[in-house]
Amino acid sequence: MRLVTKIILLFSFSLPLVGIALADNTTAEAPRLLPAQIGKLRMSGRPSASSLKHKAGVVAGETVPVAYDGAEYTGANGTNVLVEIVRLRQDSQAYELLTLKAAFARQNQPGTELGTTTGTAGYRTKSELVFFKGVNVVEISNLAGTAANLDEIAQSISESLDKGEGDIPALIKHLPSPEEAQKTVMFLSSFEDLGLLEIQPPVFTAIASGGNADAAFASYGPSKVLIVEFNTPQLAADNDKRIIARIQELWKLGQPAPTAYRRVGNYSVFVFDAPDEQTAKQLIDQVKYEQVVQWLGENPNILKEAERRYINTTLGVLVAVLKASGYALVLCLGMGGLIGGLLFSYRRSQQREVTAFSDAGGMLRLNLDELSAETNASRLLRERN
Repeated sequence: MRLVTKIILLFSFSLPLVGIALADNTTAEAPRLLPAQIGKLRMSGRPSASSLKHKAGVVAGETVPVAYDGAEYTGANGTNVLVEIVRLRQDSQAYELLTLKAAFARQNQPGTELGTTTGTAGYRTKSELVFFKGVNVVEISNLAGTAANLDEIAQSISESLDKGEGDIPALIKHLPSPEEAQKTVMFLSSFEDLGLLEIQPPVFTAIASGGNADAAFASYGPSKVLIVEFNTPQLAADNDKRIIARIQELWKLGQPAPTAYRRVGNYSVFVFDAPDEQTAKQLIDQVKYEQVVQWLGENPNILKEAERRYINTTLGVLVAVLKASGYALVLCLGMGGLIGGLLFSYRRSQQREVTAFSDAGGMLRLNLDELSAETNASRLLRERN
């Protein structure tokens, strides 16, 4: 009995040690995403904490993102920068993290705008440069020295990263004036709630995404536009009913409600704080729903699609033949008319010449009085024997 008790106690004490050992091995085997040297800068240390890592965990819905690495780099003239990189599961999550960090930076520096100078998209402030490319988000902070070389460092890191889809989410391009909107847009990927946005109107309680929706939020002067894209028509329809009922309820209670709302395809489009309803409706009118369907297996409508293409091709050939025949007919008739006109004009001119030089009414006249043996004896009638 004592032996069994000792074995149990030894096993119970060994489990935590095994767990600690596994945790240490996991930490030791964590991938290093940053090189030992970037240009003329050499790695000199590791950061003790990371706000970028924390925000990445919030975006990904996990305590720790897929991968993280951070390091300080030093160089000549006292240059010292902190470079951090997080790797998420999807490009859309990386873009979401970028837009949220830009919104936070905009609180202290209102002129902060997203652009495409480095990576797929990014922004620059006085002391930091942040960009995303593929599933990666990179933040470069200037700790000491000049910040002029942040662009050079960012470009060097960007060239080593996979570009992934190489573009921002399509939903951003469906906002009104997308080129201007994407400078300050906030994007949420597969969100559970809209708590990360800058505004929290009461109507948001009617939205139930279940993690199957994306959102894009942009400002247009005082007006603010929110597009929620649901992944299925049924989810969009169910939310549309709840949203309309909630808006009517808010009207009755005298509480703040959207200036305008409309369902556009699988989009729920809200306009807040617009100066008037007409302005709000004009913003919604600029939102166009577009959807690309990709079949996981063989397209079940492939025969119909082939038939449609065949009909369109045949009709195109037929129309081209008819056009060519019509052009040829018009050309032939034109040439025939021209030639006929020329012949008719020629015959008329010949008749005018006969009329002008004959006093016999168009008949042949024998000028016998001009004929004599001296002029042309061969034309005189000879006497018969």
